[in-house]
Amino acid sequence: MESFIIEGNAPLDGVVTPSGNKNAAFPLISAALLTDQPVTLRNLPNIGDVRTMLNIVEDLGVEVTRHDAHNVTLRAGKLRTTTPDPTRFAKIRGALVLMGSLLAREGEVRLAQPGGDQIGRRRVDTHIMALQALGARFEYNGNFVLTAPELRGRDILLDEASVTATENAILAGVRAEGETIIRNAASEPHVQDLCHMLNRMGANIHGVGSNTLTIQGVKSLDGVEYTLGPDYLEIGSFIALSAVTRGEILIKNAAPEHLRMTLMVYERLGIVPEVRGQDLFLPDNQLLVVMPDIGNAIPKIDDAPWPAFPADMMSVTLVAATQATGTVLFHEKMYESRLYFVDRLISMGARIVLCDPHRALVQGPSTLRGDRQGISSPDIRAGIALLIAALCAEGQTVIHNIGQIDRGYENIEGKLLELGAKIKRVSD
Repeated sequence: MESFIIEGNAPLDGVVTPSGNKNAAFPLISAALLTDQPVTLRNLPNIGDVRTMLNIVEDLGVEVTRHDAHNVTLRAGKLRTTTPDPTRFAKIRGALVLMGSLLAREGEVRLAQPGGDQIGRRRVDTHIMALQALGARFEYNGNFVLTAPELRGRDILLDEASVTATENAILAGVRAEGETIIRNAASEPHVQDLCHMLNRMGANIHGVGSNTLTIQGVKSLDGVEYTLGPDYLEIGSFIALSAVTRGEILIKNAAPEHLRMTLMVYERLGIVPEVRGQDLFLPDNQLLVVMPDIGNAIPKIDDAPWPAFPADMMSVTLVAATQATGTVLFHEKMYESRLYFVDRLISMGARIVLCDPHRALVQGPSTLRGDRQGISSPDIRAGIALLIAALCAEGQTVIHNIGQIDRGYENIEGKLLELGAKIKRVSD
């Protein structure tokens, strides 16, 4: 295993370009299975989870041509199996989106238990119910087995606005006979990317970006070249990083149209980037003062389905709040283990009360102290949050289990070194 050694308490300055959207990579790779023509994906993030996903589809029989670290061509001429390798599959949750495309293409799919971050219970029920509505038969014997000689369009109401369940319903619906309507659909940027790419392949999807998608099924799809948009979660992480280190950072190609709620929430903490076309500029010495609600009430930051504040932004925003003057309540509604990483922040000097598994009260500003003994990164988002905390803390911090961070953030120490950070990767 590897660790980071960080010397904190120094402003970071410079220019950074975010990688492609990690959460878009999985459904776009899965969509390539719906055609026997070449599908070229550009701006893929070169991270562990995406490399695992490419290995999984390669095992299925997809021809994968890696042009360089960020551009690949996939050709699913003939598949060898509809059962993804269970060892690889257990490493990432994003591979669940193979469910819809394999069912649509081959009429069957067999999946082991998925992996991913241990941040609480993560249901698969919505995926199954959506595919059953399209005509799939389901059997559970410790693994997930779905079969469907044919798929027929239906009017589907998802019981939750699950991103991957929406993507599975889309992937199956584009090849189902007739019209499919998906209500209470997720509409995150990566869901929009999937719809846009499929439409360029010959699909007929309307309502992209809304919570109601209407799909007219087609017999076949063509190949395509498609470029992934920037990772808005990485962009949000760099906004927090710039603010708490009192640095001046320009984030290139930030797609601010996908950041409206994120910028609104950061403004409540006294962090106000400047939108410059497609770039974001973070001036140094942000105000970092919590804006109270009317009547001087303690404000609340909570997460909800898009276009509300993303659940994956809660951890880094909580770290930013430790450096802002005032009190704010964080309410993480989705995952009961997401906030457990705050004990590491408390040990570094943060003033946080964990009210229950879903709520934490943060009072700032706090002077954070480095932790030479070492803290561990429990999941991707908590890992980057702890890294941001270490970069603004006084003294040295060691972060273990950084493979978790590598799963979601490409070459993070290289980008940080370019900004002037004192960070070193070492083998334990």
